[in-house]
Amino acid sequence: MNTYALSRGNEDTGLPDVAGFFDPRTFSIQYVVSDPATSRCAIIDPVLDYDEKSGATATFQADELLAYIEREGLGVEWILDTHPHADHFSAARYLHDRTGAPTAIGRPVTQVQALWKEIYHWPDLKDDGSQWDRLFDEGDTFTLGEIECRVMHSPGHTLASITYVIGDAAFVHDTLFQPDFGTARADFPGGSAHQLWYSIQAILALPDETRLFTGHDYMPDGREPQWESTVREQRETNKHRLGDSSEAEYVELRNRRDSELPMPKLILHALQVNILGGRLPEPENNGKRYLKLPLDALEGAAWE
Repeated sequence: MNTYALSRGNEDTGLPDVAGFFDPRTFSIQYVVSDPATSRCAIIDPVLDYDEKSGATATFQADELLAYIEREGLGVEWILDTHPHADHFSAARYLHDRTGAPTAIGRPVTQVQALWKEIYHWPDLKDDGSQWDRLFDEGDTFTLGEIECRVMHSPGHTLASITYVIGDAAFVHDTLFQPDFGTARADFPGGSAHQLWYSIQAILALPDETRLFTGHDYMPDGREPQWESTVREQRETNKHRLGDSSEAEYVELRNRRDSELPMPKLILHALQVNILGGRLPEPENNGKRYLKLPLDALEGAAWE
């Protein structure tokens, strides 16, 4: 199985190198995006390994990113989350502790914290986003080495989903999948198919040759994992007819498809870690950490 690929940029024109790392346990893609001119890099959506059957955690995925960074002689400038993930734990805090690089996410994460604060009945949760070093607003800019970067809010899949546009590369998280799989679900708490439609249209308004990097790949028909496309490819070939369907048609398709999907198996495990920026629960007086799983909190049970 292909679990790593490098998409080369161009030092002369300020285009980033993008290394993608596929995690077959969660079907997630983690990224190290770097400026070839300065060897400065950002880590995007890193995975903290978690086995729900044993309750064990590990850092295999994150350590693979660190090994690549060391091998390539890169310096970590940012650790970026695109949203609080529902299907894997975030390794952002672990990597912050290892590298000292600041963590960041979109400011609407505070809305997600407030929502899940109620679901978990977690009155002591700080829902101000202070678990990250920086909260990005729509249109904010920052630099990666010498490369200009900007932030697009992309709600729909979650309230807090954002897209990072770094040079000619856009990291579109779970808004778009590969063209043969379609688009993200919008039925999580706070999700909206209508918002997702407008977020997709904003992404498709980027230049045609913009490289799009998605957050998951589910390998339809058993093909090898893929995670890179272009705006043109998505507009012309996405199976959800993004180039010629109306908002109403798309929303009807997305809602119908979502009604058939079970909730991700780790959503209740992962959100209580990820709304803390990847921090695991504090140990109790016996030295053990515990997750709290509310019963009958979400729809979408898969009984068959």
